[in-house]
Amino acid sequence: MRAGPSVLGIVLAGGEGKRLMPLTADRAKPAVTFGGTYRLVDFVLSNLVNADITRICVLTQYKSHSLDRHVTTTWRMSSLLGNYVTPVPAQQRLGPRWYLGSADAILQSLNLVHDEQPDYIAVFGADHVYRMDARQMLERHIESGAGVTVAGIKVPRAEASAFGVITPASDGSRVERFLEKPSDPPGLSGDPTKVFASMGNYLFSTKVLVDALHQDAEDENSVHDMGGSILPMLTERGTAHVYDFDDNHVPGETQRERGYWRDVGSLDSYYEAHMDLISEQPLFSLYNDRWPMYTHAGHQAPARFVSGGIAGESIVSPGCVIRGQVTGSVLSPGVIVEQGAVVQGSVLHHGVRVGRGAVVRNAILDKNVDVPPRATIGVNPERDRELYTVSHNGVIALGKGQAVS
Repeated sequence: MRAGPSVLGIVLAGGEGKRLMPLTADRAKPAVTFGGTYRLVDFVLSNLVNADITRICVLTQYKSHSLDRHVTTTWRMSSLLGNYVTPVPAQQRLGPRWYLGSADAILQSLNLVHDEQPDYIAVFGADHVYRMDARQMLERHIESGAGVTVAGIKVPRAEASAFGVITPASDGSRVERFLEKPSDPPGLSGDPTKVFASMGNYLFSTKVLVDALHQDAEDENSVHDMGGSILPMLTERGTAHVYDFDDNHVPGETQRERGYWRDVGSLDSYYEAHMDLISEQPLFSLYNDRWPMYTHAGHQAPARFVSGGIAGESIVSPGCVIRGQVTGSVLSPGVIVEQGAVVQGSVLHHGVRVGRGAVVRNAILDKNVDVPPRATIGVNPERDRELYTVSHNGVIALGKGQAVS
């Protein structure tokens, strides 16, 4: 028997991830590899499970095969205890249409809620890198009597147009105004250079969410989105509250890591989040055993460094063979760096091969990219822009199996 309130976790994992192209050309955004051995979805699932939310539905839609396979093969919970993590594809339960937005995705999946009958529902996004104890947020939600509590994090006002922006009321708890991706958001009263950005993590009292979804479905002018529709609706009713992510602390975190959260929705943010992992004292550590990030890393042998191969300030996964030089990089399992090759400041996914004497700098290479001997990536910017995808900040990205000229 379970003690305390019952919570159903719903993870929204149906986004296309257009800004992460070409990494999302063949897979859903939450299925993109991160940190060598993980998938992006592993971070939200690890946080929920570590917080004892162990009945979780992952709502999928676009190019979901690899995501479905990863969830079903990796996230096997104890059926004896009634725990589960299950992918839920778009079911067209309300007619022959796909999801119109994140709110419509939950509306079309309310059978999951009716089956489970939870007291509360945690609706979390699937593509952020962070550690968070949702139990602490749940306690605050129950204490406040809110209909919904949204997790907020302070970000520079200049970056606010990418997020939902929360204006707290004078009591610091209730949400006075919620603006979805505003072009000119108001700053915080204590620091006008910053705003409270929504992390895309919500805790709902079940009846409040179900009623709001049904009301939203009847509004022909709605975009049927959690941030664009449901949160503004509940804010107008005065039942939305904010939870400050700065108040959340997990076991084993360092002072340097506290408050770390990255939305890795673009190539630049994805790349920068990887660079956060590899310093002597990383901004985000993958080695916190008291709040672990779970995944299935396969059964490859340990990495080998042979023929004078070296690596520094890097993450090198099992199955890698390093004969060349690797610095400031993150290598997924099975990467081979041949003799004389140089890899600097790069993210190499599963099965990438860097040929003898080749140079790879400031790049993201997706699965099974083969860099021929003496080829260069990140050496000639003009040539790279002609051949490959190059981000705003100059990160070169090659898709799965893409040929290298």
